[in-house]
Amino acid sequence: MKGNIQSFFNIVLLTLSTCTIFATSERRPNVLFIISDDLTTTALSSYGNTACQTPNIDQLASEGTMFTRAYCQYPVCGPSRASLMFGYYPNATRTYGYVSGRENVGSTRPSWAQFFKDHGYYTARVGKIFHMGSVDIMKGLHGQDDEESWRERFNSPAPEVFARGESELVQNNPYGLRDIVRGENLNGGNLMNIVKADEGEMHTDTKTADKVSELLKEHKDTPFFIAAGFFRPHVPFVAPKTYYDRYPYEQIVLPPIIQNDWDDIPSQGINYVTSVNGQMTVTQEKKAVAAYYASTSFLDTQVGKVLQTLKDQGLEDNTIVIFTSDHGYLLGEHRFWMKVSLMEESARVPLIIKVPGKVPAVCHSFAELVDLFPTVTTLAGFNPPEHIQGKDLSPLFDDPTQKINEFAFSVSRRNGKMGYLIRTENWAYIQYGVEVDADKELYNMNYDPRQYNNLASNPTYLKVVENMKTRLLLKLEEVKNNDLDIVYEK
Repeated sequence: MKGNIQSFFNIVLLTLSTCTIFATSERRPNVLFIISDDLTTTALSSYGNTACQTPNIDQLASEGTMFTRAYCQYPVCGPSRASLMFGYYPNATRTYGYVSGRENVGSTRPSWAQFFKDHGYYTARVGKIFHMGSVDIMKGLHGQDDEESWRERFNSPAPEVFARGESELVQNNPYGLRDIVRGENLNGGNLMNIVKADEGEMHTDTKTADKVSELLKEHKDTPFFIAAGFFRPHVPFVAPKTYYDRYPYEQIVLPPIIQNDWDDIPSQGINYVTSVNGQMTVTQEKKAVAAYYASTSFLDTQVGKVLQTLKDQGLEDNTIVIFTSDHGYLLGEHRFWMKVSLMEESARVPLIIKVPGKVPAVCHSFAELVDLFPTVTTLAGFNPPEHIQGKDLSPLFDDPTQKINEFAFSVSRRNGKMGYLIRTENWAYIQYGVEVDADKELYNMNYDPRQYNNLASNPTYLKVVENMKTRLLLKLEEVKNNDLDIVYEK
C-alpha cells in the first residue's frame, strides 16, 4: 500500500513539473539556429576577409558575441552535425559517417532540438540540419534527418547542378567522379561545379529563408526552436549570375605556393582533394575561389532575410540567435581544397551567438560546436542533460575574457585511421593514430598561423610534442569514460 501511495505522489509531482515547464515556457527565450554548410571563417569579412562581402553576417557579429576560436569536432558534414546536435564527440559514439547519430546514441537520449520540443517548444527544421546529400537537396528528401527532433520539418528542393545558366567544372581530373543519382549522369557531390544561374531560377537557400521567415511569423506568440539549414556555399557553387559579377575571377588573389610545402606533411595529412589530383590550372583555382565567394554572398543575403523578419516581428528581444557552420573549408591553402583536413581552415568555424540583453563582444576563448547544446539550454533557463559532453559557455556572455575550454579537440578518419587535433592558444598539434611512433604535425600558431613549418620532428620542440601527446591521451580517456548509458527522462 505504501508503495502505491508513493507511486501516486511521484506521478502527481511529474505532472506538476511538466505543467510548470509548459506554463513558464512562454517567458523563456526563443531559439533561432542558423547553420551554413562548408563555410570557412577566412571567407567572412567579419573574420578579416576584405574581398568577400557578407554585410548581414557582419551585422549579426557586431550585435552578438563573435567567437574567434571556435572549432568543429569532425571536419565533415554528417559526423559534425550528429556531434553538435546530440552533444557527443564523434569518437565517443563512433559516429563517423553520413548518419544522423541517433543510430549510435540511442533512443533514450535527446538531440538538442528534441530537448526543447520535450520542454514545450515548437521545433521545426527547414533545410539541412542533420546530414543531407546533394541529391536529397534536389529531390526534397529528408536525408539522414532525425524525425524525433521536430514537430515539423520542411525541405527546400531545387535544381542545384541542373539549374539553368552557365556551368563549368573547374577540375580536370575530379577526385571521386561518380554517378550518385541512379539513372542520371550527375557528378559527385564533392565536385567543384560552378553554376551561374539565370535570373528567376529556383534556389534551395531562397526557399529555406522564405519558409523560416514564414514560420517566424506563424509562431511568434509561442516559444520556438527553429533551425535554418542553409546549403551554400557547399558545392555545386550555385548562385545567381549577379553574385558572380561581384567577383571577377581574374582579380582573385590565391594563397601563396610554398616550395616543397608537402615535404614535412605526413601522407595522411595530404588532403583528399588537391590542385594536384584535380589537375587544376591557376585559372580554375581562381574561378573556384570566386565561385565560393559568390555562393557565400548569396548565403549572406538569405541570412539577412531571416534576421530582418525576426526584427520586423518584434522577436529580437526574446530570441537567442546562433550562426555557425558544420566545419570550415580549404580554398587552395597548401593547394588543398574542401574539408576533411585537420588544418586550421578546415577545422575552425565561424560562431556568432546573440543573446538578448548581453553586450556585443569578441571572444577569444576556445569554443567547440559540441558546446552549443549545453550552452543554449542553459541560456534558455534549463538544466542540460548531465550526460552530454560539451561545456556550458554561458558565462562568456557576461565576461568574454574567461576561459572555459583550455583547448579545442577535433577528430577525423581517413583510410581507416583516426586523426586528432589539439588546438591550444599557441600550438596546433595533429596526430594520426595513437601508436608511439604515430605521424605528427606541430605548428606554432603565433609565428606560423598558415601552418607551413611542421615542427614535430624538431628536437627543440620535443617537450611541446610530449605535452601535446599527454593532453591528447587524457582527452581520449575523458571522452571514452563518459557514461553513455544514462537514460534520458523527459
